[in-house]
Amino acid sequence: MGHDIKLTASDNFQLGGYRADPATAPKAAVVVIQEIFGVNHHIRAVCDRLAGEGYVAIAPAIFDRVERNFQSGYSPDEVAVARKFIANPDWAAMLRDSQAAIDAVRNVGPVGIIGFCLGGSIAYAAATKLSGLSAAIGYYGGAIVRFADDKPKVPTQLHFGEKDAGIPLGDVETIRAKRPDVEVYIYPGAQHGFHCDERASYDKTSADIAWPRSMSFLAKHLK
Repeated sequence: MGHDIKLTASDNFQLGGYRADPATAPKAAVVVIQEIFGVNHHIRAVCDRLAGEGYVAIAPAIFDRVERNFQSGYSPDEVAVARKFIANPDWAAMLRDSQAAIDAVRNVGPVGIIGFCLGGSIAYAAATKLSGLSAAIGYYGGAIVRFADDKPKVPTQLHFGEKDAGIPLGDVETIRAKRPDVEVYIYPGAQHGFHCDERASYDKTSADIAWPRSMSFLAKHLK
């Protein structure tokens, strides 16, 4: 359904990515921001799934500035390698690359953004800083609590797992307290990465609630 693409950021850096288009006229567009595992099989599958829902979906390869075409699985060794990309994250560069993806699909219609893990934090930051968005969704973004003083410019929805070892519930409550304007959901018993059906932490019960919530949110705000 999808194909590899090239994007150009505002500083003229060229990065790769993946784009999936629906079989019929698109309803809107959604930018998909990766986990620390690159634009891998799962992120491409998310794009394909969004295309099946009627959206043009585009996933920028935001690690291309460090290592081009990086893709990873989820074994402990692979996770250890992937973590190097967030040892000293260049948020400004990742946001420039996210903006490039937004700009690439603005001609489709309204644009939303959805991100997972690292991408969840970027999706939140994008909602506060970038232009051209109409909605933002973040799944288990660990840095969101650091950005919570920044008010999103568009409707924003966040998803967290109750048992996420990397995101204390206290952080989620801080986000809720600082951002009553944001929809925040906590999924009982769910761990980090609960939406990804390729990870050991996949929680089908939670994922089957979160995804329809996300689709309803996009349908409401991307029109």
